[in-house]
Amino acid sequence: MNKPRVSSAEKGFTLIELLVVIAIVAILAVVLVITLNPAQLLRQARDSNRISDFATLKSALSLYLADVSSPTLAGNSSTCYFHGSSTAVGSGCGGRYTTATTNSTTSLKNVTGTGWIPVNFSAISSGAPISVEPVDPINNNTNYYSYAADTTNQTFELDAKMESTRYQTGGSSDVESTDGGSSSTIYEVGTAPGLAL
Repeated sequence: MNKPRVSSAEKGFTLIELLVVIAIVAILAVVLVITLNPAQLLRQARDSNRISDFATLKSALSLYLADVSSPTLAGNSSTCYFHGSSTAVGSGCGGRYTTATTNSTTSLKNVTGTGWIPVNFSAISSGAPISVEPVDPINNNTNYYSYAADTTNQTFELDAKMESTRYQTGGSSDVESTDGGSSSTIYEVGTAPGLAL
């Protein structure tokens, strides 16, 4: 019994079929890129990182205030501290604080009181809850973290600028105007949001 022979024309796809499949894949890829907007997703990821960093810093500063017998939040409400370029950001941490002078530490993220937040986290009885003081994922003249404290009342504020439309004022997950601070365009976290604005 002989099997029927299959001609080479019956094996595989035709050129037209391949071109149609490639065109469909290309259209789906374009729709996916337009729908997801990768640049906006990267901005959202950096904003999520900022929110996470501030939750960590707020917890560390609160633990410091609760644990250390005579806590001293360095600074005052007329001095802001940040990690970045002092010449570019300028007085008042770039306008985040109206009457503030600026103290910049461009290279230190130490937790021993010599980092950009001048608080000795190592004085906590269980040790520093963070290994380094985090900095903004972009850390340029627009996007940077800043800190100010009121040494009399032992309160503090941390500030950052959100960059995605999701987390900015009016976005679906707006954190700038809903944080309890005095600025609707800056993310303010701490025991006294709006401390110096």
